[in-house]
Order: sequence, then structure tokens, then C-alpha cells
Amino acid sequence: MFLSDLSIKRPVLATMMIMALVVLGLFSYRRLGIDQFPDVEFPFLVIQTRYIGASPESVEREVTKKIEEQVNTVEGLKQIQSTSTEGFSTIIVQFNLGTKIMNAQADVRAKIDAIRQDLPKDIDPPVISRANPSDQPIFVLSVRGQGWALRDLTRLADEVVSRRIENISGVGSVTLVGGLKREIHVLLLPDRLHAVGVSPDMVTSAVARETGDVPAGRVEQGNAENLVRVAGKLRDPQDFTRLIVTTRNGIPVRLGQVARIEDAQEEERDAAYVNGERAVALEVRKTSGANTVEVTDGVKRVIGELNRSLASGVSLVTVQDNSTWIRNSVDDVQKTLLEGAALTVFIVFLFLNSWRSTVITGLTLPVSVIAAFLAIYAFGFTLNVMTLMALSLAIGILIDDAIVVRENIVRHVERGEDHYTAARNGTAEIGFAVLATTASVIAVFIPVAFMKGIVGRFFFPFGITVGFAVLVSLFVSFTLDPMLSSLWYDPQAEGGAPRGRIGRALERFNNSFHGLGQRYRGVIAWALDHRLATMGIAVAAFVAAMSLFGLGLVGGQFMPNSDNEQTALSLETPVGSSVAYTSAKGLEIARYLNSQSEVELTYTTIGGAQQNNAVNKGQIYVKLTPKSARQRSQQQLEADLRKVLPQFQGVTARIVQIGAAGGSRAPIELNLEGPELVRLQQMSDRAIAAVRDVPGLVELHSSLEGRKPELVVDVNRDLAAQVGLSVGAVGDALRPVLAGQKAGTWEDATGLAHDVVVRLAPEARQTETNVAAIPLASTQTDRKTGTPVMVPLGQVAAVRLSGAPNEIKRLDLERVATIEGNYQGRPLTDVTRDIQTRLAKLQLPPGYRFEQGGEQKDFVETVGYILESLTLAVVFIYLIQASQFGSFLQPLAIMLSL
Repeated sequence: MFLSDLSIKRPVLATMMIMALVVLGLFSYRRLGIDQFPDVEFPFLVIQTRYIGASPESVEREVTKKIEEQVNTVEGLKQIQSTSTEGFSTIIVQFNLGTKIMNAQADVRAKIDAIRQDLPKDIDPPVISRANPSDQPIFVLSVRGQGWALRDLTRLADEVVSRRIENISGVGSVTLVGGLKREIHVLLLPDRLHAVGVSPDMVTSAVARETGDVPAGRVEQGNAENLVRVAGKLRDPQDFTRLIVTTRNGIPVRLGQVARIEDAQEEERDAAYVNGERAVALEVRKTSGANTVEVTDGVKRVIGELNRSLASGVSLVTVQDNSTWIRNSVDDVQKTLLEGAALTVFIVFLFLNSWRSTVITGLTLPVSVIAAFLAIYAFGFTLNVMTLMALSLAIGILIDDAIVVRENIVRHVERGEDHYTAARNGTAEIGFAVLATTASVIAVFIPVAFMKGIVGRFFFPFGITVGFAVLVSLFVSFTLDPMLSSLWYDPQAEGGAPRGRIGRALERFNNSFHGLGQRYRGVIAWALDHRLATMGIAVAAFVAAMSLFGLGLVGGQFMPNSDNEQTALSLETPVGSSVAYTSAKGLEIARYLNSQSEVELTYTTIGGAQQNNAVNKGQIYVKLTPKSARQRSQQQLEADLRKVLPQFQGVTARIVQIGAAGGSRAPIELNLEGPELVRLQQMSDRAIAAVRDVPGLVELHSSLEGRKPELVVDVNRDLAAQVGLSVGAVGDALRPVLAGQKAGTWEDATGLAHDVVVRLAPEARQTETNVAAIPLASTQTDRKTGTPVMVPLGQVAAVRLSGAPNEIKRLDLERVATIEGNYQGRPLTDVTRDIQTRLAKLQLPPGYRFEQGGEQKDFVETVGYILESLTLAVVFIYLIQASQFGSFLQPLAIMLSL
């Protein structure tokens, strides 16, 4: 063959070619980043819209549905799912793989801008972000200060720590959790407003008008000019009390007469605790493509610098560091890779019974592995679990070609050929067979690299890495191996050479296999004489193996359970619970967790964007001690916790899986789609009752469980019309005073701006009676003062207590009830099969249907993609084998062994 002949004739050239691969591989290795998994761009967009004070149904009707219907026409759209909660709309838009997400984001933004005038005027502008399910915090730290007020710690975290971290290369965002920012509250007193004939709108306008500097232009004096500014800033929060809202009979009505001014903090809608102690946390997320380990190293450097420079008593403490587990995972795979290489070389030495042959063939391993780093770097991959697993798997394959070539060269030497001739003839004799074998191996792994779906994107680096490494091993087998065999001959191959103690032991080991070979010949002879029986045994073995799946003796799941030294719990208190109540219940569980010897740290979060701003929900992240220091594994601890958690009253806690990318999700998910919420509630309750006792099914719940208490204002249109009010006008007047409205900003002595929020005083917005007493400005005027007549809400409307869904989910423009659960003690496929069997017996009304989701859906899709790749691999192998043997039938005899 050309390569082997060239290498034998020009050994220096062959050596330099190999050295070039090694040098380029080492050069690439030094520039490779480290991450847990390949960086896969998920084609998702998230549209978030804040609608303060609106109920979930109002959010769905006024915001979510309108945006969904508009975005549904964007090209490349695959799925739309949304969640409408109190004051918040979240829409997740999934596109087909291959969609240019930047272009899709621009199209979505244009669609929303086109209907902006149809959306409520008092919503915050919709925020469109490129979402990635792996876009979870890679690092969490808490800011602690002994003797510091929470709002002061919040200011420090937001103004100092967060800004330093945001400047680190690769940091995408830093989210403040559990903080309370300083605010100036103007708390309206309804009785006083009514007494002086002042409406809340008048107060809001006065605060906005009277608290800021107003530029007035400039004046010129000779050759100079001066700017003119009307000073309106207030020096102290109590100065707000002297602001004039309006006049009555020439007498000014000051703000302090109708409102109470408080230097306070924003309304608490989230909270964070570390090991049960209140904390201000910062969650760090990386940009797409950034290296997790490098980013976290940068964050830790900044933390060290800040800890040395911050005020006494203030410290930054690491709560969660994903790079630690990534490093451990990569180290474990690297260790496995080295162990596999060492064992492979040992086995080769054991059977070849020659250290020269072992060195010649064993060199294929380091050369091929090091050269594979060149492909990893060239394709933009990182050193992650997938690429390193590819190298680990390839270890046993890489040396195959070299062994075959070396053994055939040795066979020619034993026949009396000189080493030069034996190297040429031995390589050329089996060159095509080795090439076909390598092509068959590549034919198996390349289809894996091009599987469909998200799983295909994850396996792309795997297939490319294996394929390149195998090609390099083929190149080494045709260059380095014959070259070394021609120059570095083995005296033992010629026979008669003295052997040492190890050589004699290896010879005895190999001789023991001769007897096994003789017995194997007997088995082959019997099989040839009894062909029907042999085929029957083979078919029976195949059928028996496949029946293991049909009988449910072998189950399946999307990802294997692993001990990654962390777990998480989701919390949910009764709908309508406050932040304080949910926090108290969460802390009860956190204290129990901290009492377990396997738990190193707990990080509890309540409410916030992660929970769609639902203050009755939260999560506890649990960091476990190292596996070597624990008596129970992660799975054992989770199983024990499932027995204990139901004992906590007033809260429902569930174990949630922390995914490969850091996010948490339920492995079992069923979506019941239909138009009516009431019917969805009824059918989801029936579905839960039908499957609740399925063996292995745990932590079952529905998204429609519980209803949030709400006050419904029924406007009497006739009475309202008599005073010039409409339903819309009543709603517009109530929303600012109940939900709060930003009227302006106030600067403190340091120049920091703080929001000024106008809202009813807490004691004036607690009951139906309070709400009914809210004054509304009518179109009628007082004849004496000429001011609008103030009308209490109860005069034109009835206020009653009712209930509403806590959240409303939608899937592809339809309402959906999501039923979620977990599995324990049985494989996922077995549990879901039993669930589907029972749900098939339910009679659903027309227009209602179940859709599978969660891990089971991922598993089914992945199995389909794998079968497609397997089919393609089998076809390629047949094409290669048929080309090698020149026969259409002979490859079938070999492939039946698959």
C-alpha cells in the first residue's frame, strides 16, 4: 500500500507526520475549554410581560392570548406554551432545530410591536429573551453582613457586587434574589381623600409633577451662558408631606393631609435563605457558548477581591458552584480513560507475549487520543462528558487495526521473510480488510453524530470525536506500525531467542489457550453438522432477549439515575398564602434537611420569577456532602425524604430532578388539553384518581389544584353611568391604588434614585369593606368648590369574595391542565405504561385529549432517533461488507451476529 510503503522507505517522514499530529493535538488541548455537556443552542424564545395587579384570567385574556395569536404566524414555529399567573405572563416559543434564533427574535418582536396598541396600556413592555433550558444559574453566592439591614445589603449586592460580576467575560446576567430595595411609599388614606375631595390620580400627578428638577433653558451674559434649572428635588422623604396636591377655597391641600409617607422598602414578593438564615443572593448565568469553568473561576476571583475590600462584617459566601461537579465529572471520565488505556495495553502485552509488539501497537493509543483533541478544537467542542466518553469508548477500538497489522507482519517474519519485506507484505496483504473494518466502525458512529432532535445535537461531538480518532488510528496502523516493524525487529518472533521469567509466564498463559482453541474447533464442527439446531438456538436466544422488554423485565428511562451530590425540593403552600407563611413552612423543611448528616447546605427561595411570581411556591436546593463521606446515596436520601415530607403540615414538598444542565423538572408529565377551565379541573381530578395508586408513581399533582381567593367588583352599570363612570374607568382607578403605581423617583444624598410608589395604606386594603370605601372621582362637580364629587366604590359596585385559578397554562393556543409526577422503585417506562393503560379507560368529552410530555416523551423521541441511526448504520455496514467480499449474500452471514 502507498502509505505503508512510503513510511517504510522514508521512516523520518513517517515519524514527522505522527509528530505533527501529536504537536497539533497538544496545542489544541491547551486551548480547549472544560464544560459538563456540549454547548447546544436551544431554539427557544421567552416572552415575559408584567401586568401588575391583574388576575391570572385577566392576564390570559388581555395579554397572553393576544401575543400567542400574533406570534403563532412566525416562520419555523414548533410549539407555544404559556403560563398566566397573578400579574405575570410567560410565553415560551419553541422553534424547529436549525432556525436562526436571532432572526426569529426579530420577527417575534415585530409581531408584538404590531399589536402593542391592543395590549393594556399599563403593562410593562414585553421582554423577549433567547431562552436556553440550560440557562440556569452556574453560580450562586450570598451577601451577608452582621448588623446590616436587609435593604442596605440589597443595595450593596445590587450596586457593587453585581456590577463587578457583570463585567466578567462570559457572564450573561446576575439576578438579585431575596433582596428588598429602598422605596418611598405614599400611603393613601381613603377617609381623608374623600373628606377633601381628592382622588388617587390627583395625588399621583402631584408627586410626579412636584418632585423633580425641570430644565428651563439657558441665559447669556456677555461671552458666557448659564443653564437654567428649576429645582424641585426633595432633600428628605418627609419633605413629601409638604407637597401641594390641589387647593380648596384657596387653601392648599398638602400631601401629608391625605397620605402617610414612609421611608420603606419594596413589597416583599420573594425571599432567600441560606441554611435557614435570611440572605441576599446573586444568581449568575453565563452567556451562550461561554465556558462554565472559566466563568466560575472569574466569579471566584472577584469574590476573593471583594471580600478583602468590603466593609468589616460583610462577606460573600458561595452557595452553589456548578463548576465543582463539572470538574469532578470530567476528572472521573479522564480517570476512566486512563484506566481503560492501561488495561488495554496490558491485555495486548498478555496475548502478544512481546514488549516490542506491545509498544508498537500501544503507540496507537496516545497518538490517536492526542490527535483527537485537534478535531475537538477544530469543531469548536469542549472537553466535556460527551467528548471524553467518546475517547473512552474508542480506546478498545483504536488499537484493533494496529494489532491486526502487527500480528500479520509477525506471521510473515515467522515464515522466514526479512523484517523489511514482512512489513511491506504483511501490511499490504490485509490493508483492504483493515480499511473495511475501520470504515464499518465509522459507519456505526457517524450516523449517531447526525441524529435528529436535541439529543442529536448532544451526540454530534461524540460521533465526530470517535470517527476522527478511529481514522487517526488507521493512519497510524498504515504508517508508524509498519515503519517500526521494519526497523525494530523482535528476536522472539524468529524463534530460539532466550526468554526471561515474565516471557516464560506469558508463554504458559498463551499455551493454555491452545486447549480452548481445540475445544472451540469441536464446537464449530458440531455447529456445522447441526445447522438447523444451531439456527434454532440462535433464534431462541434472540426471541428470549427481546421478550425481556415485552414482559416488562427490562425497563427504560431517558437518563440514568446518578449521584451528583445535589438534589432539590419544590414547595407549595395553599393558594393565597403569603410570602411570610410560605417562608416559614419552607424553613421548617430546611431545618430538618440541615439536621441530616448527608446535607452540607440548603438554599431556599420563595416566589420570584423562577416561580412565575407565585408567592405560595418555592424551592430548596440541597447540596450534599461528598459521596465518600456519606452513609446514604443521593437516591437513598431522596427515598427517605419522600417518606418524611408528607408529615409537614400546611405545605406540599416534592423531590424534583436537577437536569443535566441544572434545571429542575418532573420526569412524568401529562397534558390534558381542552377549552374550559372548569371541565379541565374535573377531568384532571378524575385522571389523578385513576392513576394515583399506580405502583412506583409518587408526588402526583395537577397545575389546577387549588383556587386563589380574589375580590370581585361587580359594577352596576346604571348607577355608574349616573355619575359618569364606566367599568373600564373603575378598573383604571382601582389598579394603581391597590397594586401600587410608580409616581416618580427620589434621590438620596449619595445620588442614588429610589422609586416613589403611591398606594393605599395597608389597613385600607384588607377587606371587602375597605375596597368598597375607595373614593372614585366622578364627572359631577361640587357647586361650591367646582371640584369633582368623590364617590365611594360601594355606591356603584358590589364587592364579593370569590376564587380564581392560581395559574392558567396553555399549549399551542389551547388551555391545558398539567399533571406531573415522579417515579421510584420501578423503571419510567413501566410506570408510564400503566398510567396510559388506565387513562385509556377514561371517557373524555369532545375537544379534550391527553398529550404525553416530560421525560417519557424525551425517551420515546430519543429511542426513535437511535433506531433511525441504527438502521442507517446497518445499511452502511452492509454496503461496506458487500464491497469487500464482492458478494450480496456473504455480508448477511456476518451481520446476523449483530
